[in-house]
Amino acid sequence: MKDQFQDKAEQMKQQAKKKMGDPKEETRERSSQKQGSQKQGSQNQRSQNLREDERMQQEAQDRFDQDYDV
Repeated sequence: MKDQFQDKAEQMKQQAKKKMGDPKEETRERSSQKQGSQKQGSQNQRSQNLREDERMQQEAQDRFDQDYDV
C-alpha cells in the first residue's frame, strides 16, 4: 500500500515538472491543442447534422406510418 502512494506521488511530481517545463514547448502544445479542438468541433458539427437528418427522416417515416395505419 505504501509503495502505491509513493509511486503515485512520484508520478504527480513528474507531471508537475512537465507542466513547469520549457515555455516554448507549452506554446507549441497549446497551439496544436487549439488546432485539434477546431478539427474536432467541425467533426462534432457534422455528426450532429447527421443525427438531425436521421431524426427528421425517422419523424417523416413515423408520420407516413401513422397515415397508413388509420
